[in-house]
Amino acid sequence: MPDWTYHPLRGLAAAVLGRRRSQRTALRLLASIGSRPAGARLIARGFGHRHPPERLAGEIAGVPVTVRLGISVPPSLARDAVRAMHPLGAGVVEVAPVSAADVETVREAAADRSIPLVVRTCDPEAEAALKPHVDGFTDSEDPRVVHVTDPSVTAAAAAIEEPGAVVLARPGVLVAAGPGWFARVTEAATPTAPAPLLRDIGRDPRRWPAWWWALLVGLGMTGAGLGAAAITLGPVLLWYDRDYLGMTLHELHAANHHLVHFLQHDRITMAGTMVAIGALYTGLAVGGIRRGWPWAREVYLLSGMIGFPTLLYFLATGFVEPLHTATAVVLFPMFVAAVRRTPHAPRWGLAPEGPEPERRRALVGQLLLIVTGAGLFVGGAVISVVGLTGVFVPTDLAFLGTSTQTLETVSPRLVPFIAHDRAGFGGALMASAVAIVLLSAWGWRRGEAWVFWTLATAAAAGFLPAVVVHGAIHYVDFVHLAPVYFGIAMTGTGLLLARPYLCSRA
Repeated sequence: MPDWTYHPLRGLAAAVLGRRRSQRTALRLLASIGSRPAGARLIARGFGHRHPPERLAGEIAGVPVTVRLGISVPPSLARDAVRAMHPLGAGVVEVAPVSAADVETVREAAADRSIPLVVRTCDPEAEAALKPHVDGFTDSEDPRVVHVTDPSVTAAAAAIEEPGAVVLARPGVLVAAGPGWFARVTEAATPTAPAPLLRDIGRDPRRWPAWWWALLVGLGMTGAGLGAAAITLGPVLLWYDRDYLGMTLHELHAANHHLVHFLQHDRITMAGTMVAIGALYTGLAVGGIRRGWPWAREVYLLSGMIGFPTLLYFLATGFVEPLHTATAVVLFPMFVAAVRRTPHAPRWGLAPEGPEPERRRALVGQLLLIVTGAGLFVGGAVISVVGLTGVFVPTDLAFLGTSTQTLETVSPRLVPFIAHDRAGFGGALMASAVAIVLLSAWGWRRGEAWVFWTLATAAAAGFLPAVVVHGAIHYVDFVHLAPVYFGIAMTGTGLLLARPYLCSRA
């Protein structure tokens, strides 16, 4: 499990299962998933762990390792540790101390391993029995093998900086720090360079870096959202809307006094979501991709892979909106340029460790943001399905004071027109939700203030217009707005808990 569930929920788990049993259950769960290739990839990618830099590679007891960072466990934990630690970012597992009585246990642990396994033993009989089954043997007198009991990331990163040094954590380190400890140490020990500045961008678009293209898409989405809001608060319908419907704004109002307000509420909510996506993409571009965070590109890519294809919703609704299509046609090549180009080398700067209670509170906030993002994704999926099928929910028809059949008699194209707005909003909400979930899951680090402000800006752009427009048109059904209120409470609480940690200064 990641740190953002391990720390917030381990007290509850300990109360239900007992402290020791809950720890072993967590380890066995990770081992069960990590023992399968697909499961190991899921843990490594899902937790945001990436390949360590080559300079951290080395060897222990003559055994090559991809990263000179691992764990030292007793034989009783060997089997689960061998299967669980590699996806978490460990480069080696040491089993120690091993006696003749532990030989069979270590043999079982070594079977089908995907991580180097070394043993420390003073028993020649045990060494001879295990030699065909393990990768090597360590010596307790070897000064290059550093065993740490302190969960300090700074101390471990300093130790691994020594040429040839191998840092092995005791189990208590992961119990105290959480399973993300390996990734945090690897990041702290990764050499970085200063991030590029705006003046470093040339005039030749062929040489523009990925982060600049990503920034242009973010600014374009923000501008498109603000433009959509201006149209909605002004004329509401453009010429192509009127041509498609065969009706003017006054004729719509005459058919149903709430209909124009209903269209405005749909479109303002959509516009706010577009601005939220723009804020998320802008933050990912400047704070993430520009500084070489590999996960930032993946967040950006996965969100866009959901957002751009929603243009194809017109195949179901039958209404192709020219402005929406033009925006997608202009921004999509920039999006491709942003995700196809090779990311920069590591250019981030990590803040030093701070108070552990501050980090623990931030992890609770992180969990709240991830849960909120997951809820938004489910909501977006539901809205998309409703928009492409029934179009209206019961509270919509209650507000309008009519039925779908009655609206179809006003104009046969009216319901498909509303469906386009409704389904498009659902697709945009899913795209923003993916960015919120993954940015919250992978970007939570001390001193990364841009993560806080990106999420806060996106939340303000997404939630506030929705609340204001519903109040302005008197569509205030509590059941209809309950998810919005819940999202605001979860997001606000999460950001307040995380602000001291994310916005901490070195």
